[in-house]
Amino acid sequence: MEGDIVQMGAYIGAGLACTGMGGAALGVGNVVGNYLAGALRNPSAAGGQTATMFIGIAFSEALGIFSFLVALLLMFAV
Repeated sequence: MEGDIVQMGAYIGAGLACTGMGGAALGVGNVVGNYLAGALRNPSAAGGQTATMFIGIAFSEALGIFSFLVALLLMFAV
């Protein structure tokens, strides 16, 4: 009985950890949307902000990957 409760807790924790992947998707959408809005307002400055956009996308995706790794750890290491 006690092992089943621990296993259920691991599954619930893994599901909650996966919410970070949804946050990463929202973050990427926000970064790209704001970049496009700024590029449409001032097209001459868009080229200088491309690297910043890709750094923001990379950080947002890293959050999703880290949350996925935490979920895998909770599923198989606990």
